[in-house]
Amino acid sequence: MAVIRRRRTFGRLFRGIIFLFVSAAVLSFFVYMPFFTLENIKLVGAKYLTQDDILKVGEIYLGEPLFRLETDQVQSRLAKDLRVEEVTVRRELPHTLEVTLKERRPIATVMCNYGYLDLDHDGTVLDSYKSLKNMQIPMINGVSVRDVYIGDKVDDELIKKILDFLQRLDEETLNRISEVAFVEEDYVVMYTATERAVQIRIGKLERLDEKARLTEDFLRDLKTNPHPVEYVDFNYTAPFIKLAQ
Repeated sequence: MAVIRRRRTFGRLFRGIIFLFVSAAVLSFFVYMPFFTLENIKLVGAKYLTQDDILKVGEIYLGEPLFRLETDQVQSRLAKDLRVEEVTVRRELPHTLEVTLKERRPIATVMCNYGYLDLDHDGTVLDSYKSLKNMQIPMINGVSVRDVYIGDKVDDELIKKILDFLQRLDEETLNRISEVAFVEEDYVVMYTATERAVQIRIGKLERLDEKARLTEDFLRDLKTNPHPVEYVDFNYTAPFIKLAQ
């Protein structure tokens, strides 16, 4: 009986070794087979980041075996980039790596003690520079910050309230606003980036969803409005429009 048990044990061990050998051979086949190589980066949701950015930040190379890529490591490297808010990475056979991104995008500029800062929706500093550049995002006036640098978060409550409002606007509307200004601590006005600047009186930072929708509708209608507008006021139940003289 002992001999039979030893034979059975040996048989199971032999089959286990064969299974491991075959599994390793199959794995090596997929890892090193030239057919499954990385030839393309498929970017989903990206507007600012390019394929070259993904290759550089992710430390990946076109032409390398697709199955040798550790997608979780690539994803981890990309997630550390300041421009990336969320990211997922997966293989798409036979030649593609799909990278799905949610990018951080600047939505406002604010003055600081050494120049200017570009901020995203939660106050993260995405860029800094000494001279004001030609921008398509609003400038926040009436408040400034000190000793904040790229990667830091602005914790000024007034600025955070403005960012909360601006992130509710669609991109087209955001790009048509040149300035957001604090007239008083809790009273805000905006100015359009048009040949004749129009004042948009937001007032107190409340009813933000409603005021964001009204702003979008107003700027959409402003394109076709034949009458020059001096300002619009969203503090009332119904918006009040003052025509220019």
